[in-house]
Amino acid sequence: MATPHETIRGTAPGAAPVPLSVLDLATVGTGLTATDALRTSVELARTAERFGFHRFWVAEHHSMPGVASSSPAVILAHLAAHTERIRLGSGGVMLPNHAPLVIAEQFGTLEAMAPGRIDLGLGRAPGTDGATAAALRRADRRGAKAGEAWGEEADEFPQQLAELIRFLDDDFPDGHPYRRIHAVPGPVQATAPGGVQSPARPPVWLLGSSGFSAQLAGTLGLPFAFAHHFSAANTLPALDLYREAFRPSEVLSEPYALIGVSALAAEDEKEARRQSLTGALSMVRLRTGRPGLIPSPEEAETYEWSPLEREFADSWLANVVHGTAEEVRDGLDALAKRTGADELMITTNAHTPAARLRSYELIAGAYGLTDSAAG
Repeated sequence: MATPHETIRGTAPGAAPVPLSVLDLATVGTGLTATDALRTSVELARTAERFGFHRFWVAEHHSMPGVASSSPAVILAHLAAHTERIRLGSGGVMLPNHAPLVIAEQFGTLEAMAPGRIDLGLGRAPGTDGATAAALRRADRRGAKAGEAWGEEADEFPQQLAELIRFLDDDFPDGHPYRRIHAVPGPVQATAPGGVQSPARPPVWLLGSSGFSAQLAGTLGLPFAFAHHFSAANTLPALDLYREAFRPSEVLSEPYALIGVSALAAEDEKEARRQSLTGALSMVRLRTGRPGLIPSPEEAETYEWSPLEREFADSWLANVVHGTAEEVRDGLDALAKRTGADELMITTNAHTPAARLRSYELIAGAYGLTDSAAG
């Protein structure tokens, strides 16, 4: 039986200073479909597994035409059927969007499908705008317009998290109104006549882009994943807060911090920047209320940038580790050293599946990782 420490901590592959993992958004480029994106997710997960990446996570987003990962549990079930060894998880499920019991049931089911391979990463943001969050949660429409609906529920995140963990462990105390409610599949099956205890339950991770989840993860002794790829200025303060707040638990005896980093490798630096510019334009459109499909490199090159848009794009690209495979490796190594991260989770935003897959292959090659299916 794997211990909690073993399910969280991985071994750095090849010459990598820390374990390398993958965060996938199932992005949809112009001229492509969600079917194309999800097929790419399967191919990417299998590629990551062959090259020895540690985990493969998918993220929950809503009402974004260029992101097809609105249902992480559904995607993870599909990925579990097409992989054998790599850890699969959510990066993350947005807890305030769901009843804790539903998440416990979904990830208990995933654990039954792929024993010992499932991670449950949780976030407190909505993964969308306030109005969409209200539609997800059936909140008061007036609150949604004011951006208050999801904010108020996010303040209840610690209570929701505690409830979810109790459902996963099936240990509500006597007298609790949920004492006789059980998440199935789950530990309760071991207590039924003839029942057999499942070997593990998905480890819980907290995700964040600020200090709130960092401090909560530390206080609870949970592993923490920080979204460096879109909140780089907060990375070091949040990691410091996590480590300062950390208290040993049954899950971890010492802090374990993963950071998500945007990276793209290509055959040369010029092509890497050309491919990365598509992500920059996509983010400009998202931040200005015009979310759409991931544009092509040609569209990004001919786009008429306003001065403010160009400033935003340059700022965004400054936090994307891009270039040749060797340049990306050096950038990732420097980031790991600067932050003291225990694991790097790479996300690659590009228009075509081929560019994304090639980037991960090049990064793997730069670290001396070889395709286990070759030869």
